[in-house]
Amino acid sequence: MSGLFVVCGAEGSLGRAVTADLLSRGDRVIAVGRAGRERRAQASDESEQDLVRMAADLTDPRSVEDLWKEIDASGKPSGLVNLVGGFFAGSVVSTSADDLRRALAVNLDAAWWSCRAAAPRLAGAGGGAIVNVASRAAVQGGGGAAAYAVSKAAVVRLSEVLAEELKKSEVRVNSILPSIIDTEANRSAMPVAAMAKAVPPEAIAKVVSFLLGADSWPISGAAIPVYGWA
Repeated sequence: MSGLFVVCGAEGSLGRAVTADLLSRGDRVIAVGRAGRERRAQASDESEQDLVRMAADLTDPRSVEDLWKEIDASGKPSGLVNLVGGFFAGSVVSTSADDLRRALAVNLDAAWWSCRAAAPRLAGAGGGAIVNVASRAAVQGGGGAAAYAVSKAAVVRLSEVLAEELKKSEVRVNSILPSIIDTEANRSAMPVAAMAKAVPPEAIAKVVSFLLGADSWPISGAAIPVYGWA
């Protein structure tokens, strides 16, 4: 049985891969990108006939609430995927107050406000699933990227707490822990050796789709590594 899934951060490589994988399963997708980008109520390509594009500032709680009012008009979602995030380099000592706030806004706030809006809707619909993207750095230190590691660790804890809060409503909440993802941008920015064991976004998308599906019903509150042999 197909579902309706909200993918936040759908513009990036992983977001496009998750969207494509869900569509290939016969699901419907609301792909949420950044505010100010062109919006389409319905994709014109027949291959994307089950895709609706929306836009919002996912770090702003008011913008997120407005987004979910618009989502309500499209039906009752079966799940939410939060893929918004950004990398921030710097040690604890070298990270400025502004950099710390930006890291928390992009990596934690975006997930927090989307989860906050989705949780009662999924609970009221009788269940569903939420998948948040954290990072390997969230559980393995992350020296040299302190604000990034701390903000992604907060996403892991958010997922654990929300899983506990929503278990009576049969809403599953998990996080995934990617390391280096094999994207065009990373290939351009990183040495060949560093990319040798990078994981393609399509492979991670398969894990996300599984976590959204009914077969993953026993899994909630987990932080799942998706970095292969790296």
